[in-house]
Amino acid sequence: MLKSEDFSDRSPLLDSGDGETAVNEGAGQRRISRGTSYCIIGVLFVVNLINYMDRYTVAGVLDMVQPYYGLNSSQDGLIQTVFVITYMICSPMFGYLGDRYSRKYLMVVGILFWSGITLASSFIDKDHFWVFLMLRALVGVGEASYVTVAPTIIADLFHDSMRTIMLIIFNVAVPCGSGLGYIVGSNVAKLLGGWQWALRVTPGFGVICAILILILPEPTRGSADGGTNLNKTSFLQDLKELFTNKTLVLSSLGFTCVAFVTGTLALWAPIFIHDSMIFQERTVQQSSDSVSLIFGVITVVAGLTGVAIGGETSRRLKTRYPRADPIICAGGMIVGAPLLFFALYVCRYNTTVAWVLIFFGETAVCINWSIVNDILLYVVIPTRRALASAGQIFVCHALGDASSPYIVGLVSDALAKGYSQPATTPIVQFATLQIALYVTPFVSVLGGTFFLAASMFVVEDRNAAERATEIVYTPPEVDDEQVELPKNDFLPADLSYSVN
Repeated sequence: MLKSEDFSDRSPLLDSGDGETAVNEGAGQRRISRGTSYCIIGVLFVVNLINYMDRYTVAGVLDMVQPYYGLNSSQDGLIQTVFVITYMICSPMFGYLGDRYSRKYLMVVGILFWSGITLASSFIDKDHFWVFLMLRALVGVGEASYVTVAPTIIADLFHDSMRTIMLIIFNVAVPCGSGLGYIVGSNVAKLLGGWQWALRVTPGFGVICAILILILPEPTRGSADGGTNLNKTSFLQDLKELFTNKTLVLSSLGFTCVAFVTGTLALWAPIFIHDSMIFQERTVQQSSDSVSLIFGVITVVAGLTGVAIGGETSRRLKTRYPRADPIICAGGMIVGAPLLFFALYVCRYNTTVAWVLIFFGETAVCINWSIVNDILLYVVIPTRRALASAGQIFVCHALGDASSPYIVGLVSDALAKGYSQPATTPIVQFATLQIALYVTPFVSVLGGTFFLAASMFVVEDRNAAERATEIVYTPPEVDDEQVELPKNDFLPADLSYSVN
């Protein structure tokens, strides 16, 4: 039989190392029905929605959290930063586990953990900000267990154009959840008279979703691409192959710029817009929670529009133009840069125009969301996808939204030292934040450059991944008693849920 040394390092091992043939991971399969496949996507969508709602609820009530704990701008940014730091640090660990063990159980444990921690953080009194900060950091541990493996399950359920469509649906939850975090958080806090109630909305839904995930089946790794015979290589070997995948590295750097821009705006945009209204020396008829509501609605609509435009454009073009995906991503980032720049500039003159520019700028940036996931899934072999996803999360958060809110806050505080009034005074805060936020359009252009560079290698890397999967996969002989594998987009599940 063919041995592992007959293939390049891009191929997973065929031989276990002791002369024994690797066990087929697809053993014990059955067909997942169309309805069940859609149910799985539905549950994953809802969990992703809750994930992003929880992530941005604090931003929606930041104007209440700030005076409650007596925070300055840099401490405000630290709330988001500590969450993202633990999120990115834990992602590689869960990526490794997600390629080797049952993904459904990893998700269930993570969802229950982050739901419990989120609920607990709502009971921390004003004298223990450091405890609140620690709990927000721990939320990142639970979320890392879900986000790293969910896209790989979609990849194992659907193939080609159906996979693209399902990734569009899954990633629509990103802007929708972010926007709902602002909307639900600010309105629940106003209705019930405390920002703490905003953090008590999502945990119950998380528990329900965890139960549903336990009930639903888990697809076999690689079944969408005919690679159920793929054997797993060592962690170091996986890292070596991922680091030499030029498309993965460059698209991850491009997505890092997306995270930098969106992470910065997610935390600072509502309070910046509200301060701009005061700066214009008008009577502010809109409260901070109504500003959060408007920004939330804009985020939802812009996200839906951007993800739909990006996903559908990709689906239509990439069959004819194989390099289309990274080019579409680059176009979104480059178009979004001037829109964000002028949105920040006109805030001091006209809030309505700023809202319009923010909408179109966010739409352009959100074009990337589903496409970046799709690129990762087709340039990486199935047994390395969870680790690749985790690595991408680590990089884009480490250099993106883990640091960007805190950096902007530090710059704002440093600039505020030149004013006689306190840094948190709306007039001073607006002027300093405006200068600090000007970094976002320039980072957007940088992201577009990385995506353009990725377009030079995407065809080569995709072909290499497909060849590796096809070489390894040898269809077993089928007798009358064996279950026939499906020939459409709906794929087999592992009935045993055993550790692979």
